Amino acid sequence: MTKPVLGPERRTNPLIWCVAILCTFITLVVIVAGLIVFIGYMIVRPKVPQMSVTSANVDMFAYDMSNLLSIKVSIVINAENDNAKAHATFYESIYTLTFHGLKVAYLRADPFDVPKNSSIPLYYPVESASIALTPEEGQLAEVSLSQKLVVLDLIGSSRTRWRLGLIGSVKFKLHLICKLKLPLDGSTIYPKCSTKSR
Repeated sequence: MTKPVLGPERRTNPLIWCVAILCTFITLVVIVAGLIVFIGYMIVRPKVPQMSVTSANVDMFAYDMSNLLSIKVSIVINAENDNAKAHATFYESIYTLTFHGLKVAYLRADPFDVPKNSSIPLYYPVESASIALTPEEGQLAEVSLSQKLVVLDLIGSSRTRWRLGLIGSVKFKLHLICKLKLPLDGSTIYPKCSTKSR
């Protein structure tokens, strides 16, 4: 009876062992980091900060025979941070106020912080320069004057960032689309407009 002939014993290259150990270590680090982030998230329960329009009123809406429109509006936007354990930073905040697609003004804010579980109101006294209107736009202005109601659109976005301990820095972009139906008698409205995160 013949026995099989065995070749020389093969040994695994030390480089392969090193790569295998390194991959195992990286896998363990990723799993532990994931657990830390998940546990931290469950403890903190973070909420996305919001921007909301809290009030608005028209101080002046004038349209003359030379087809020039002048608008003066007061708008208050609230920056809200409902996180009890993290302050939030708001930056790149810019909103466009329009009258039937016609740009009236840009509303901007420098970067600012909102402390934990609090809010900061941003006051915007908006006064446009005289805006030349086309005949069609002039008719829309005349309709607003006759109805004693002007419709303005406020559209824009803000970025927010907040730090949650071991979870790290979390960033969101907040988008606002708000239709403001403002009486021309100067009375204040309180729209329910707030941002949506992406």
